[in-house]
Amino acid sequence: METADGNDRSEQSLQAAASFKSFMLKNSTKSNMNLYDHLTRLLMKVMDERPQNVVDVCEDMSLDVKRGLFEPKQSTLRDLPQTTAAELLAEQQRLLFTQPEETDQEEELVDTPIPNVSEIGFYLEQAGVGLGREEMQRVFLALKQLVEMQALMRCRFWGKILGTGRSYIIAEAEYREGEEEEEEQSEDVAEEEEREAESQENEVDPPPPSSFKPPPVVQKEVIGTGANKYVYFVCTEPGLPWVKLPPVTPAQITIARQIRKFFTGKLDRPVVSYPPFPGNEANYLRAQIARISAGSQVSPQGFFQAGEEEGDGEEEAPRDSCEVNPDFEGIPVPEMCESLSTWVHHVQHILQQGRCTRVNLSVKAEEESPEEEEAEEREEEPDEAEPEVGPPLLTPLSKDAEMFNTPPWSSKMSSILTSQHAIAVLRSNLWPGAYAYATGKKFENFYVGWGLKYGGEGYSPPVPPLPQKEYSSGPEITESLDPSLEEEQALKEALEEQQAVQEEVEDSHEAEEEEDND
Repeated sequence: METADGNDRSEQSLQAAASFKSFMLKNSTKSNMNLYDHLTRLLMKVMDERPQNVVDVCEDMSLDVKRGLFEPKQSTLRDLPQTTAAELLAEQQRLLFTQPEETDQEEELVDTPIPNVSEIGFYLEQAGVGLGREEMQRVFLALKQLVEMQALMRCRFWGKILGTGRSYIIAEAEYREGEEEEEEQSEDVAEEEEREAESQENEVDPPPPSSFKPPPVVQKEVIGTGANKYVYFVCTEPGLPWVKLPPVTPAQITIARQIRKFFTGKLDRPVVSYPPFPGNEANYLRAQIARISAGSQVSPQGFFQAGEEEGDGEEEAPRDSCEVNPDFEGIPVPEMCESLSTWVHHVQHILQQGRCTRVNLSVKAEEESPEEEEAEEREEEPDEAEPEVGPPLLTPLSKDAEMFNTPPWSSKMSSILTSQHAIAVLRSNLWPGAYAYATGKKFENFYVGWGLKYGGEGYSPPVPPLPQKEYSSGPEITESLDPSLEEEQALKEALEEQQAVQEEVEDSHEAEEEEDND
């Protein structure tokens, strides 16, 4: 009886323990935790740390265990805001609005190499083009910063060329005295370094001699003349550093006429095209600026006049410069809107050679032989008879030729409602984005566009040249069939007979010579 009672008690205790364990395993509705797991973690923490006076710190350790398992669903702390590109640009542009303490306001009011960009922006706004008042003001401050840093004598806002990534803000300036010599010296040093590098490579592994004679290289125009008359600085945003563009070469202008590439906003980016462009995007940008200036820079007739140095016994030489006419009184706005003959080009035309003034490539080097000189003179006689000559300076726009059945220019009045206060606006159809305005004695040229010329309905890239022809086949290079055994034997017998006949003839000649000697 006692054993039966003991078994009943043990079963009851087991059932009570199981029910108590199930009670301890119930999760809380607030923290989703149960007492069984919590006590297990607490005992493990006590076993690991074994602190003194466990009874006194048991409650704190229980709280630490709960805190370690706590995972906040939403943090109340805010992340530090990241600096955006707009904020970085604003920080850089902040320097444009700071005025140095040393500057004197009276000196600034006397004369400045920068035109009144605010006034230009006002007239462009009347013409329906421009960059907006806020951006024009920032451009004006950026030009002021450029003049102070580079000590420029004259600076002008040329325009803005758009790009796929970033756009270019372009400033046009005149060369300083002595700057031409410095650039020429730096270019000569660079050419000498390239020659030295090539000579070192040739010494290590000299290439085989070639009979190919490359065409003569058209030399670029002297700094301060022609397409290199002005120097250009560019930046992507007002307040960012200005970058000086290199001088343009005739080869770059020639290839730029054959390709169409959008700008990316990165000056060091290579220009991948066919034909290959000799340079990077900075050179391509400079070539397009030269082309746009030569084709769209205009002024009212009579504002400029021929210089005094021109026409002194050099009637055949084209004019390459002009000066402001102090007696210019202005042309009425309605007359300038009606007739294109009241507008003239005051920038030299770029020839097909890539220069504003033609260079004679038939000049021979002293090392060439007289025979080669005579042959080349015969070949280049037609070119010398009809040299390319572009239109002279101050040519009226009415003489410009149409392209793709499109008139080269469109003129209008800024407002027909208030014509007494309107200005004359001229737009180039060959260079979309090129504008000019005139009112009284004031005029200005401005460009904002993609830097591409109007190409008609569609653009077709040039087709690569045809592959070279194979060498003309003939009996000299044609592989013949192998002869048969009979043919080889017949040829061998014929050669033996021929050799025997030749030996007999030689023996007879020797016998005759001996008889003659006797």
